[in-house]
Amino acid sequence: MLYSAYEMQRALLGSASNWASVGARLLDNPALPLGYMGMGPAFASALKVFAHLYEERGKPDFDIQPVEKDGKTHYVSETVVMEKPFGNLRRFTRDGLPEDAPKLLIVAPMSGHYATLLRGTVQRMVENQQVWITDWADARLVPTEAGQFDLDDYIDYLIEFLQFLGPDTHMLAVCQPSVPAFAAAAIMAEEKDACRPASLTMMGGPIDTRASPTSVNDLAMEKPLSWFENNVIATVPLNYPGAGRRVYPGFLQLAGFISMNLSDHMMSHYEMFKHMTVGDQDSADRTKGFYDEYLSVCDMTAEFYLQTIEHVFQEHSLPKGEFVHRGKAINPDAIRDTALLAIEGEHDDISGIGQTRAALKLAEHLPAAKKKYFMAPDVGHYGIFNGSKWRNGIAPVVEEWMRAHPSVKD
Repeated sequence: MLYSAYEMQRALLGSASNWASVGARLLDNPALPLGYMGMGPAFASALKVFAHLYEERGKPDFDIQPVEKDGKTHYVSETVVMEKPFGNLRRFTRDGLPEDAPKLLIVAPMSGHYATLLRGTVQRMVENQQVWITDWADARLVPTEAGQFDLDDYIDYLIEFLQFLGPDTHMLAVCQPSVPAFAAAAIMAEEKDACRPASLTMMGGPIDTRASPTSVNDLAMEKPLSWFENNVIATVPLNYPGAGRRVYPGFLQLAGFISMNLSDHMMSHYEMFKHMTVGDQDSADRTKGFYDEYLSVCDMTAEFYLQTIEHVFQEHSLPKGEFVHRGKAINPDAIRDTALLAIEGEHDDISGIGQTRAALKLAEHLPAAKKKYFMAPDVGHYGIFNGSKWRNGIAPVVEEWMRAHPSVKD
């Protein structure tokens, strides 16, 4: 019922968005005088904001732009190098990149947004690295015949991707996947897998949410697991390939994030309205670009979502030494040569200070020279991996760390 009700509302608002767009174009038509008189410009701008807010959205393109390097323009190629039911491995590389450039696997969150949310991360790292990214699928588009996808499967995917890329690959996990990425590194280390990551960078990740809990952490702790299963899990309706699959819908995740900073989002749209009214289209387009990505959401499987709530946010299984993969306990202390870099944002309101840094303590026998903590000043959660502070202040730290630890044998 929950998903069907949403689909009905989406259809109605989508229709209203189309009509608002038509109205805005009429008011902008230079052959009509209404757009130049009285409240005409303001009314047209209001219709544009409404139309943009409720327009139909699919999966955005990565659209990685050419790289300017040493006074030359280098074009970036994009290819899918491995296809799996719940996610592809996508590669980005620029022409002119040295053959010995570091290999970097970026692990995107499976948390309601597409991997394109990390477009800025890829854009910056492809300047000097060969880049691959986990391009997770929208669960509502995966037929039930493909089976389930849980936390164990997520870890298996990361191990398979690393084995495909070969030795001396670096791994960068943004937010939620810091936990399964750390687990994959520990499993591969214990098995002496030659393809274990040379370095693992964790950015704003919930390794131990008992440190500086945020409102996100508090919500996960306030309710029993059964509440989440009964109240936020829905069944994909018949009009999608994944019909019948149990999922945590992306629209619920989005509603939760928006409610955390509702006034900020309202102010952003008001500012966009003002920019449109006075003809400042560049400023309006920047806001629209952000929300084109932010409002594009996808579903995740119920089993993955519920296990994440249980083991990451409620039971704290990894820091307590109780995290299990395929029936076998994960040993964080097995990490003895993968260099660990923990990055946190000073103003992160999703992963609190100390939650990511906790990973460094778990690898007790990893030499101190292979551990590093970096606090990004004046940065919120999304600023860790996007924007000018990421490009100019954080990315150089990651690159320096990778070059200092090119291999597990260094």
